[in-house]
Amino acid sequence: MTARTAVVTGGTKGIGLAFSRRLARLGYRVVAVYRGDKASADELTAELPDRVEAVRADVSDPQEVATFAERVLAAYGAPHVLVNNAGRNIDGPFLTMGDDDWRQVLDTNLTGPFLLTRAFAPRMLELPDGASVVTVGATTAIRPRLNGVNYCASKAGLLHLTKCLALELAPHVRVNCLIPGMIDTEEMRVRYRVADPTARADLLAEIPQRRIGSPEEIADALEFLVGDGARYITGQKLIVDGGQFMW
Repeated sequence: MTARTAVVTGGTKGIGLAFSRRLARLGYRVVAVYRGDKASADELTAELPDRVEAVRADVSDPQEVATFAERVLAAYGAPHVLVNNAGRNIDGPFLTMGDDDWRQVLDTNLTGPFLLTRAFAPRMLELPDGASVVTVGATTAIRPRLNGVNYCASKAGLLHLTKCLALELAPHVRVNCLIPGMIDTEEMRVRYRVADPTARADLLAEIPQRRIGSPEEIADALEFLVGDGARYITGQKLIVDGGQFMW
């Protein structure tokens, strides 16, 4: 395992941070991609200096992705694991949504995974022991919500991108979509007003397990999907949500 590399986009905050930590503990050399928050990236590399390298790159920019991929391939070779986790959310009503808000979300959430996977897949296909790609989706890929036409469309597209990649890269590279439910991240706490007792109670009433999940529990699911226990699984969606959406 010491020679294996994992690339995690959005890998320095929230669920992505849990992914980077878990893969490092499993013995991978992790390249964590981030876009804006250098402080979080510095904290992660200080925590795991021998296991994690943080690299700034905009996954929606084809040239930046190409440059980043060349750097990784030259330094470490093909990654055994690619986690397309970086995401963007800009809410707004459809009738007033501007072109830029549409493009930014689609370019990050859908085009980004396409660009990253395209950059690495040819070399991943050459790995003698196979490789795994995990896209990080959302329940809104299946059930829409108000004021999220850009985000919902991007995640629905990502789910089908996952399936198409699984078909074309089989049997050597497995591709699956990991879909988190309500997970305890800063963004989720703000969006759903978890600090408000009434809002929290209403949220928990929708979840059969009556609790919010942890980033570590999503990392558990990632560990399964990239491990040998999932070697016969590809083109699937794994929903980890405490039973909130039983699809």
